[in-house]
Amino acid sequence: MIRFRYICLTIASAIIFALTSCNGTQTAENSTTPAANSSPQAATEAVSHSGHSSKKKININNAILSELDKFEGQLGVPALSNKIQASRPYGSPEDLVSKKVITQEQFDKIKEQVTTQEVVLTGEPKDVDYMTKLGLMKGHLLVAKELLDQNQPKKAEPHIGHPVEEIYVDVEDQLNERKVKEFKTSLVSLQDFVKSNPKSPKIKTDFTSSMQAVDGAVNALPADQRSQPRFVLQVINGLLDAANSEYTAAIANGKISAEIEYQDSRGFVNYADDLYKGISSKVAKDYPQESKGIEASIAELIKVWPSAIAPAKPVKTPEDVTKLVKTIEENSQKIIDSSSTST
Repeated sequence: MIRFRYICLTIASAIIFALTSCNGTQTAENSTTPAANSSPQAATEAVSHSGHSSKKKININNAILSELDKFEGQLGVPALSNKIQASRPYGSPEDLVSKKVITQEQFDKIKEQVTTQEVVLTGEPKDVDYMTKLGLMKGHLLVAKELLDQNQPKKAEPHIGHPVEEIYVDVEDQLNERKVKEFKTSLVSLQDFVKSNPKSPKIKTDFTSSMQAVDGAVNALPADQRSQPRFVLQVINGLLDAANSEYTAAIANGKISAEIEYQDSRGFVNYADDLYKGISSKVAKDYPQESKGIEASIAELIKVWPSAIAPAKPVKTPEDVTKLVKTIEENSQKIIDSSSTST
């Protein structure tokens, strides 16, 4: 299911943990969407907390399609993400029913996960959000590179387009705040070349510069923060949550019906694996039990995507993938909570 993903976002990705800790706080504002009549207190209540963390609700007015794919997978409604996007704006979550996007019965299954409230992040949650979005970009580009190397430019092109159409505009303000040099132009140029002249030698040059630009944006965060297990595990959890949603949306009737979503999830998992390798020795030293659980589950997850081209039959069911992701998140959360109390 090839999608042209575009969206202007102003809130944090719902795929990461929203944390309140000594390092940062999360605040909420009145929405600039039709939900603006709601109070700041209501917005705060829309993001519940348990200890130091909980997952945020998804804002249906401006969530990216990979976030909305969570609902598509849960409800089993083909192209639901696009339907939600096409019916914007929403004054309240209940408008999903009144606008006939989904039925009341379907809404009842997801109503605790949706909101129309805006949320503003500060401190550590904002940094986690920033790196998670860049991680999604990196995941898209990694799988695009695999497909280009396999002489599959048409399959690669959407994964080059997604970072531009779906993510860049959402992270742009943070890039400017952190004085990161603009690299949207490079991504657009790369996408154009892949579309119009897939054999051009300039593709390799533009691809390299695009990957370096994303890495440079990541490096705008302090080096000690980027190597801190507590921080990186939050990013990994966000990437795996997105991968889980994409994989669920890719599977229908026991078959991989949407290869792009399969490939998206592969890219996100592979980048999450790369990130974990960077902190694995620290985690193993300080949290040996949790480390074993995380590493075993990641090893099983990697097997789900044997190649960038989807296999004829899924290696694991969405339920199997969800269990693995949940195991990683549970072990990660123990580390995150432990390190929070020690700071």
